[in-house]
Amino acid sequence: MKLSKKQIVLILVGALLLGFAGAYGGFQLAQDNNQQSSQSSVENSSTNEDDSNGQSELTGDLSKVSQAYDIIKENYLEDVEDKQLVEGAIEGMLATLEDQHTSYLDVEMMQQFNEQIESSFEGIGAEVSMVNGNVTIVSPMKGSPAEESGLRPNDQVLKVDGESLEGLNLNEAVAQIRGEKGSEVVLEIQRSGVTEPFEVTIVRDTIPVETVYSETKEVDGKLTGIIEITNFSEKTGDEFDQQLTELENQGIEGLVIDVRGNPGGLLNVAEDILKHLVPKDLPILQIEDGEGQVEEVYSDLEEKKEYPISVMIDEGSASASEILAVAMKDLGYDIVGETSYGKGTVQQAVPMGDGSSIKLTTLKWLSPKGEWINEEGVEPTIEEKQPEYYYSIPIQVEEPFSLDETSEEIANMQVMLTGLGYDTGRTDGYFDEQTAEAVKDFQADNDLEATGEVDSETGGLIETQLVEKIRNGEDDQQLDTSLEELYQ
Repeated sequence: MKLSKKQIVLILVGALLLGFAGAYGGFQLAQDNNQQSSQSSVENSSTNEDDSNGQSELTGDLSKVSQAYDIIKENYLEDVEDKQLVEGAIEGMLATLEDQHTSYLDVEMMQQFNEQIESSFEGIGAEVSMVNGNVTIVSPMKGSPAEESGLRPNDQVLKVDGESLEGLNLNEAVAQIRGEKGSEVVLEIQRSGVTEPFEVTIVRDTIPVETVYSETKEVDGKLTGIIEITNFSEKTGDEFDQQLTELENQGIEGLVIDVRGNPGGLLNVAEDILKHLVPKDLPILQIEDGEGQVEEVYSDLEEKKEYPISVMIDEGSASASEILAVAMKDLGYDIVGETSYGKGTVQQAVPMGDGSSIKLTTLKWLSPKGEWINEEGVEPTIEEKQPEYYYSIPIQVEEPFSLDETSEEIANMQVMLTGLGYDTGRTDGYFDEQTAEAVKDFQADNDLEATGEVDSETGGLIETQLVEKIRNGEDDQQLDTSLEELYQ
């Protein structure tokens, strides 16, 4: 099997980004393949006959679809739009594949994607997928309203502004969540490990498409570079090259690459980045088609970097992020954090001729050693979780929390207060005297009436301060461990 770069350009987590152009590669491939099909010749008459027989069977099957269309149009109680029936038929065919990464993108969705490729966009800044019929957060983007509101990978979105998403396809659900800057949306979320759904209020904003951030830290007297990649979009490779060069010019002696919460993106961009890191004697990755033919992809790099490197991952690291992580792991570098999402397939966006597209799974990718991480994820070489408060949920206060009450909501609040440095003495959900004293201390420190009860004002301020602490990178145990282990 010989694939061109175009033929492996698009690798997505199979999700739709709320307001962001996630599926913007692979279009030329489909057009090129159509041209090749029209120019191909029939090699022999038997092949031609087989094709004719197959075409006859297909025509017969499609006549049932046409018949169903006519029956609905002529007999259904109410008027039905042609577009509704045609797109419903397409979505029905795709649904039979039972592939959450294959989907139909209508004209409006594709127009928004195409308009937003190289600009900022408006929305909540989260990538979502349809998993077992549930709209599921794949990853919130760095600095986005979704991240600030506390959304996490694998959160299920049940309702939008009180309206259930049950029965909607992914496009319809995304349309409900998306909106203009400054507008507010209330999502009802179900999170694994939390018994009751909870609501999250998010104010939509403008989200920049900058995808690479870098900084340096001193570790035992050694200048260490840190590069965070938030998405693998068209300009990410150039941004990474530029910022890595700047760090090397500063004389870094080690490098940490952070792809936590990165849902993936373009395959060729992941390749371009790895070509700076993986020497030519080891494949960057392997690509396998439906017939089992495998192509290995190599770089031209003579030798790997002289300085040590580690990569940070978590459950929100998917797709192209996993390509980078597993390649570095196979090269012998440490991977720090939590097991990644587990997506090992490649999607191609096939244009339908009217501005809509079908995003179709066409290939799978393998690690340099030939392993398929699909639904398994990349396991870290050094497992490290964040502090407990990193995983807390927004505080829901209908009635003030007070002495001698017990609930999951109180347990969550105790975890958050503890994370802010107030000693509640326990995090099991029982509101005892020590918890009340911790609440009073927090209220006094923030010019609130020190009642010792948690009302909506106190709860909201606890949540705001904790989100700010997380955003500032305080108590980032995964980063601390990466830096500590880098020079061991």
